[in-house]
Amino acid sequence: MPLPPWISDLPALDLLLSVAETGSVGRAAKAHGISQPSASARLARLERRLGVSLLVRSRRGSLLTPAGQAVAVWTQQVVGAAHTLADGVLTLRADREARLRVAASLTIAEYMLPAWLLSLRRTHPGTEISAAVSNSAGVCELVRSGRADLGFVESPDIPADLSRRRVGEDRVALVVSAGYPLAARAGQDLPVADLLEQPLLLREPGSGTRDTFLGALEKALGGPPALPHATSLGSTTTILATARAGGGIGVVSARAAGELVELQVPGLALSRPLHAVWLGRAPSPLSEELLICAQLTGCHA
Repeated sequence: MPLPPWISDLPALDLLLSVAETGSVGRAAKAHGISQPSASARLARLERRLGVSLLVRSRRGSLLTPAGQAVAVWTQQVVGAAHTLADGVLTLRADREARLRVAASLTIAEYMLPAWLLSLRRTHPGTEISAAVSNSAGVCELVRSGRADLGFVESPDIPADLSRRRVGEDRVALVVSAGYPLAARAGQDLPVADLLEQPLLLREPGSGTRDTFLGALEKALGGPPALPHATSLGSTTTILATARAGGGIGVVSARAAGELVELQVPGLALSRPLHAVWLGRAPSPLSEELLICAQLTGCHA
């Protein structure tokens, strides 16, 4: 059942309570910081909206009619609930401004986020800051559900329901151990088709690194690639350890390659943008400051 339009006139209802307490429209007007004519006009409008007479006015003051007394009793609950709502929202705003919950995909969390948070901490030493690590799909879900105020992702595809800002770029690298057979071809061009017959070490579905690599393969081959020898692993650390042991070609951020040998594969577009994501039109003030820290610190491959 929709609420009647007069229920939105909370200032007039609150004014009616003050008249009941003070016995005078003039004293009630003074308590609310308005003129007596304005107070009278508000109360008259409220009477018209309700369709009942609320006050009996005399030279000695204003008395509530029986209907006015009943409305005043009910109004106490309505106005009290409105004040509770206002106080609660202010508390939520203060809580939001006093803490920052960040979520970041693995590469950003490991190689970039610590420096950004350290920079923010210098200017906000008393702020509670927490950081969650997930793949890009998981970060978007944390932001969407309200469990994170700001997210950083590596995925080329950003959900349409999230606001975004590009904060930098990264590059996906194909890496092998020095003893792996293809390492001898480092510095030479490796055909894209040759990758399909190699054991590829990929992150799990939902990872921005995985999505970037598969998207580049699909574009180079003109269709979805068949990868019969691919293995999905849950972390970059596991991929690197497997690659070092000679278990295949690791598909990781170039920032993580370390001492591994990088293969050159012309025709694969492996650069990717890094984005910040949040709910709503604008990030929170603390989120905006962290974004500035990211831009000043730099996050380019």
